[in-house]
Amino acid sequence: MLNTLTIWNFALLEQVQIDFDKGLNILTGETGAGKSILIDALGAILGNRLSTEFIRNGADWLRVEAVFDIGRQENIINFLTENAIDVPDGELIITRQITSNGRGTILVNGCHTTVTVLKRLGLLLVDIHGQNENLALLNSANQFKLLDGSDDRIGGALGAYQEAYGQLCQREKALEEKEKNSVDSVQKIDMLKWQIQEIESAQLQVGEDEELEADIKKLANAEKISNYVSEACEQLYGGSSSGPGIVSGLEIVLENLRSLSRYDDSLDGAIRAIDEAYNQIKDSAYDVRDYGDELEYNPQLLDKLQGRMDVIDKLRKKYGASIEDILAFAEKAQQELFDIENYDEDIASLKDEIDDIRKNTKQLAEKLTSLRKQAGERLAMAIEEHLHALGMGEARLEFSVKEAPLNSLGADALEILFSANPDQPPKSIQKVASGGELSRVVLAIKAVTAFRDESPASMVFDEIDTGIGGKTAQMVAERIAMIAAGKQVLCITHLPQIACMADVHLYIRKQVVKGQTYTNVTPLTKGERVNEIARMASGVDISAASLDNAREMLVNAETRKQQYQKR
Repeated sequence: MLNTLTIWNFALLEQVQIDFDKGLNILTGETGAGKSILIDALGAILGNRLSTEFIRNGADWLRVEAVFDIGRQENIINFLTENAIDVPDGELIITRQITSNGRGTILVNGCHTTVTVLKRLGLLLVDIHGQNENLALLNSANQFKLLDGSDDRIGGALGAYQEAYGQLCQREKALEEKEKNSVDSVQKIDMLKWQIQEIESAQLQVGEDEELEADIKKLANAEKISNYVSEACEQLYGGSSSGPGIVSGLEIVLENLRSLSRYDDSLDGAIRAIDEAYNQIKDSAYDVRDYGDELEYNPQLLDKLQGRMDVIDKLRKKYGASIEDILAFAEKAQQELFDIENYDEDIASLKDEIDDIRKNTKQLAEKLTSLRKQAGERLAMAIEEHLHALGMGEARLEFSVKEAPLNSLGADALEILFSANPDQPPKSIQKVASGGELSRVVLAIKAVTAFRDESPASMVFDEIDTGIGGKTAQMVAERIAMIAAGKQVLCITHLPQIACMADVHLYIRKQVVKGQTYTNVTPLTKGERVNEIARMASGVDISAASLDNAREMLVNAETRKQQYQKR
């Protein structure tokens, strides 16, 4: 429920705070006073377009803030939770602001959000009824939503159908792909076989390329390696012209130091360290010498290894950067070849599967159609009852459910048929309903559907009284009051028949002060309501008779409202 709407610098509104209550909140005032501006401001809170054009003349920004009491409405709480917005104590505060440079901000309980999120949230908070909503009824998708929402069983049946229909579409797409691929299967088979044969004939081993590269590098540089080894051995072991090598030199050092230790043991630690180093160097020298003895330059082996590497490089350029990639390509090609060679069998199996799924889908669609036809009859009767009460005593309305190809909503073509005259058969509502008739049809629908669990707790009727009067106006007033018995309703009206049904009556007045135009919103007392109803009924001049008539209208309205509350 909308508790408070506060507006700053919005068109004629400099600063206005409006407190709403449960039941019927009526807004009245002279034409041009700014009643529609309030609806525009509320629309901004619900995600409608907001531009700098709305900023009050002389101001640099505008702001609209709404406080809602959402209680334990799970659909709203779940939506806010999904969008990481906290809901302390069931209170929801939405603030929207825009500056003269076009920069806008949206806050929901202090969290920044987007217009898209705000629009989706707005649909859960308030149901606005105006000319656009009348036209929305003509949309096929909205007609399905209206009918399907009238019976809980339809939701379950539609969910089961859509699951089966999704499987059917998926398998039909798979069949289409297989049949398309089978057209060039012969050429594809030849190519895959050639690729697999080329890879298999190479008999690749994982890691083989790394070993080959190391061996080729060694053989290609055998001469340099041999020179390095010879020079190292000469330094380690010495030669005829170079004197003793490192190993022989360390032997001499150790022999001298051990002789010295017989007279002074101060260098025993140094002797041990040199001895350890000597043994390590001697062992390493043996390794270097053995490596040199085994080293052999073999041009034939090098050519063989390079030839093998050329084979691998050729395959890497075609099938992957590594041997693992090449082998994976071959495995994938093998599976693809298997699939192609089994196309006929797979296609036949897939067709059988599709036939079974389609049969099941059609059965679910038939169940859905049956439920829709039953629900359509009940819903049409309920809407007709309200239409008759709204002064359209001969009106007839039907939900025509006819067969259609399978689609995401079933196998139905839905159309709302309407006739306002007894001698005319019901026809498509788009073609035969006038604007006034369409408005009353939508009001009748609102009266029937207002108390669905998923419907917003607040409804707005924006000048629903356009073009009506007399008895019809009274019937419209009673329908709105009937809805307000269980919901919060905000209604802008020019008709006293509707205004007298108010639980909260707000008067909108425009004033010019020092050349500046201001719009104010004032809650009316009981006495002020009598005067306003009299003004609306009789015009500017209020007589004693018009005041008595207004009092009588208010008494009768109160009696009616008590009856609706009991229902």
